[in-house]
Amino acid sequence: MKLTTLFILTAFITFGQTLKDAIRKTDNERYSDALNDFNALIAREPNIGDNYFYFGQYYMVKGEIDSAKMIWAKGFQMDNLSPLSLVGNGCAIYLNGNADGAKLEFEKALLATKSKKDNLKNAEVRRGIATIYIKSEKKNLDEAITLLNEAILKEPNNEENYLLLGDAQYEKTPNNASNAIKSYNKVLEINPKSPRGIVRVAIIYQRAQSPDEAQKKYNEAKLVDSTYAPAYRENAELNMKFNQPKKAIENWKKYLKLNNSIEARYRYASAMFLGKQYCEVIDEINNLNANGFKNFYTDRMLGYSYVECTTDPDGYKKGLVAMDQFFANAPADKIQWLDIKNKGILYSKTGSDSLAILEFEKASKLNPELAKELSGDIAKMYFKAKKYDKAIEYYTFKSQSTKLSPAEEFELGKAYYFGPKNYVLADTAFLHVNKLSPSYAPGYWWRARTLLQQDLNNEKWLAQPSYEKVLELVKPEERGSNANKKMVMESAKYCGDYYVSSTAKNPDKAKQYWQIVLDLDPADAQAKGFFKIK
Repeated sequence: MKLTTLFILTAFITFGQTLKDAIRKTDNERYSDALNDFNALIAREPNIGDNYFYFGQYYMVKGEIDSAKMIWAKGFQMDNLSPLSLVGNGCAIYLNGNADGAKLEFEKALLATKSKKDNLKNAEVRRGIATIYIKSEKKNLDEAITLLNEAILKEPNNEENYLLLGDAQYEKTPNNASNAIKSYNKVLEINPKSPRGIVRVAIIYQRAQSPDEAQKKYNEAKLVDSTYAPAYRENAELNMKFNQPKKAIENWKKYLKLNNSIEARYRYASAMFLGKQYCEVIDEINNLNANGFKNFYTDRMLGYSYVECTTDPDGYKKGLVAMDQFFANAPADKIQWLDIKNKGILYSKTGSDSLAILEFEKASKLNPELAKELSGDIAKMYFKAKKYDKAIEYYTFKSQSTKLSPAEEFELGKAYYFGPKNYVLADTAFLHVNKLSPSYAPGYWWRARTLLQQDLNNEKWLAQPSYEKVLELVKPEERGSNANKKMVMESAKYCGDYYVSSTAKNPDKAKQYWQIVLDLDPADAQAKGFFKIK
């Protein structure tokens, strides 16, 4: 989770209580409540530029950049003399890719506060400018650090200066967080009751793969302020990262007690999804949908989760419904190969192999590595549909990048046997099976059948070693089972004929093999003929 998700909007004692409340609620991730406050504030004071500036920052914190730009532009329209309106307008211009144009607006804002000798407002403006340099995709961290150090000179006891400075320092040197930690610790010197610097340090430890140190900091933040919701959310993400799902859910539940909005529950569902807690995701998304919250992201999460969570006997069908809704509503540029793959899996699980193949082939075209991964599944479905040429095509493709499993080699051999009737290649595949799984009797049986097709008149008795191996592997007490009887009968008859033949005439061995046939089927005509039984 990026540090920017914990960005704290600046609050000043010179503002009215409503604006301070809206900023505080944004900071505590109570976004629905903050939105209500901002809307009420603007309705009551439509010409105050500061309200629009922080409203724009609210949208920026949430990642809704277009909305942020719109609000900042509106603020400049309503109050183009306010320094923060100028900053907001500059932020909108900067996000549109015009850094030089934005700088002109920023300079106007700084000049306006300088001429009034208003140090507090000047520091506030510098923080506002620094924020866009830190949070936007096109960063200017050196300029942000300069601005924040200047803000500290103007207003040395404002903790927001050091929170933002730490953010910029950590963004600049993520492999050396010492300066950032110093800035965050400075926050507690100014305000010992602030959990925000502590949580920032915890995130650094978390990224540095130091879960114990991170956990200590999260616990410290909760002791300082048990109502600071981001501490529980970030702690939950730490738990998920280090495979502690139960603890993660506990922290999320505490977070939801502080912020039980639909939006918070959506964040919870998203976090559980990233943490692969798919059954919990299904419950939460269904609850969100029942309360009127639904978008193509929830459809995607629901569809994926039904692939993984198998507790519902109708889950695969429900997953297909969710994925159909996702594809109906998602913009084309938001559809990924993984979406197509998961729809294919759901088709496969519901028995619609032909539709699954279409989805898998479509996804494979978008991702060469996925094509290798799915080739075995596609081949298996083609084999099941008796489209042996296509099964061979996909198994051959897979074999070019990775070794086939014994089961895949086995199906490849049968595909050659039943399809193009290439018994030489079928024999090669079954030989691989026998090397990989030397105790698997069907592998030898099918190799024997393949060799038999290459020696129909038994001139060389090519199949004899393989048929004999079948009888060696299948225990006497297992010969009569449904899985083994046909295989054993066929093997014993061939071996019986072999030892009757002039090639290997051995009456005792022949009798031994024909007795196996007779024991399994006392009515078998060939066995009765051997023993001259009427």
